[in-house]
Amino acid sequence: MAKPALGRGLGALLGGSPIAKPPSPPLATNSTPAAAPSSAPAAVDTRERVQRVALERIHPCPFQPRKEFSAEALRELSDSIKEQGIVQPLIVRETAQGYELIAGERRWRASQLIGLKEVPVIVREADDREVLELALIENLQRENLNPMEEAQGYAQLVQQFQLKQDEVATKVGKSRASVANALRLLKLPEPVQEHLREGRLSVGHAKVILGLETDKQQQLAANRILHEGLNVRQTEDLVSRLQMRQDGASAKPTPQAPARDAHLTDLENRLRERLGTRIHLKYAQGKGALEIAFFSDAELQRVLDILGVKMD
Repeated sequence: MAKPALGRGLGALLGGSPIAKPPSPPLATNSTPAAAPSSAPAAVDTRERVQRVALERIHPCPFQPRKEFSAEALRELSDSIKEQGIVQPLIVRETAQGYELIAGERRWRASQLIGLKEVPVIVREADDREVLELALIENLQRENLNPMEEAQGYAQLVQQFQLKQDEVATKVGKSRASVANALRLLKLPEPVQEHLREGRLSVGHAKVILGLETDKQQQLAANRILHEGLNVRQTEDLVSRLQMRQDGASAKPTPQAPARDAHLTDLENRLRERLGTRIHLKYAQGKGALEIAFFSDAELQRVLDILGVKMD
């Protein structure tokens, strides 16, 4: 099932319609616009005119949030382009040096691999912030970003363009909690961030590790997770023990929890993802308790904001 588009959509960000597969007639050139259906208005939106541009005139964008490109995935894409051509034009903006990519860097890289001389593009006018927004949305829709690339993209919108977290969330079609949780990953020490980039640790692991106060403890926890192959629930137990040691309390090993109802575990996981902190849900015969952990005043305020609870 196709995933719904994020935010306002790629086309809406910079004006014009969302990018669609080019029609069957030949691509338009700089001098000849593409033929329009007879029912279309006479005026042609030049922002949507497809042009062919020399590949060597196109250069990557410094605002591209994605830094990692799989060599194997690029080879597969280049094989597809060799067979089918580039179905979706690249989106670029004109610069003094030629054209700068807004969307389509994978297609641009794959085209280089097979030695294409020209590629189809749509030229748009966009400022730096719009370029970053569009690049983020394109990658998020395709799930191409690792957790740290996503977090750094959000941080750039916040720091460089002075956007608030809720404004960032609206522009990229994410919840404010998702953006806030992603930004928290940037507080982790660099070695732990590298584990996230490489996929050795999950975001679930990282959220639990953030409950530890010092870089040393966070790195220790990450190393234990990798060495022992701990899942998120086991990581919560580990972090609890490390916190108890930090507080000077005895740290007895936490016994393995008995098998739980799958629906209860799923609900607990969804609450953990929504609130971005350690959650423990007890339930038996219609009664129970919900424990929401926080480890600082700021953490408590963040949880209250997500729940919509205002402190008098």
